[in-house]
Amino acid sequence: MSEKPSKILFNGLPTIDVRSPSEFEKGHAVGAHSLPLFSDKERHDVGLLYKTKGQEDAIKIGLDFVGPKMSSFIEKANEIAPNRELNIYCWRGGMRSGSMAWLLKSAGFKVNLIQGGYKAWRNEVMSLLESQYPLLTLGGFTGVGKTEILDELQKKGEQVIDLEGLANHRGSAFSPSGKKQPSSEEFENQLAYQLLHFDSTKPIWIEDESKLIGHVYLNMNFHQSIKKAPLVMVNRPKEERIAILCALYGEGEIGDLKHSFKKIERRIGGQYLIAAYQYIDEGNLEAAARIAVRYYDKAYMNSMGRIKRTPALTLSLKGKSSEEGAETLIKWKKENQKTLFG
Repeated sequence: MSEKPSKILFNGLPTIDVRSPSEFEKGHAVGAHSLPLFSDKERHDVGLLYKTKGQEDAIKIGLDFVGPKMSSFIEKANEIAPNRELNIYCWRGGMRSGSMAWLLKSAGFKVNLIQGGYKAWRNEVMSLLESQYPLLTLGGFTGVGKTEILDELQKKGEQVIDLEGLANHRGSAFSPSGKKQPSSEEFENQLAYQLLHFDSTKPIWIEDESKLIGHVYLNMNFHQSIKKAPLVMVNRPKEERIAILCALYGEGEIGDLKHSFKKIERRIGGQYLIAAYQYIDEGNLEAAARIAVRYYDKAYMNSMGRIKRTPALTLSLKGKSSEEGAETLIKWKKENQKTLFG
């Protein structure tokens, strides 16, 4: 039985992905370097010729495309792997990766060819996301500081998954604009990579997220695991939450803040949108934040009502820092781990 792709992909050596640029952009092994054998157009032309004329003609045109680029492939491989040992994969571990492996071996490289290619890695990703983990989820209204608590937990040596960090999005309409999000596939790859390197016998802290984080979809099986995991509800007084939100969103541009309110116009109503704009123009971020909190509190209460989850712990952080919250959670986890996970 062959080894799982991760055993080779993450062996500490540089990894080259020889698929086309668009394939790489959609998703790739974590840390892989793009060194495409064909451009997107060349790949399309080769595939079209294969379907219409057959394999031999497709191989001929492929050689015409690759020939002038062979020396540049070797130069780029030297930059990526100065020690001249690397991993290579394509979609299924077929002709593209085999051709590049042959070329680099001829140039003196030691090459590990990933059997099954990227497809095999994706199969492993799906398997990892369908597995069961000792998750502990943090829930709570907007502004309680869940992300900050997760950061403190990680600093203290806890296993933490920051889904919003992986998705490059704050999980709300108020996430800064201009930040590029990964594809849902690439998000899954990054998530699976973290799970692969965690100790599955120890709890993993994670935020209680919805199915959609910006434009990124959370894997259905993993999302169900989050919803079934023990829930810690974090509470703060509304005034503290508003202060946190003012500090968080006050760093951005006025135009971006208005655009964020515009995204939720249908849910808050036109009159509240106009009021929010006026408050922002006046520099009254507190009043604008109250409008946002009113909307998000209602939405969160509705979602909690649909799911009907009973928290394993309700943690009040009134007047406390995120670090103090993390310390309390670590102590609670140690005292209740056997009860929570058996």
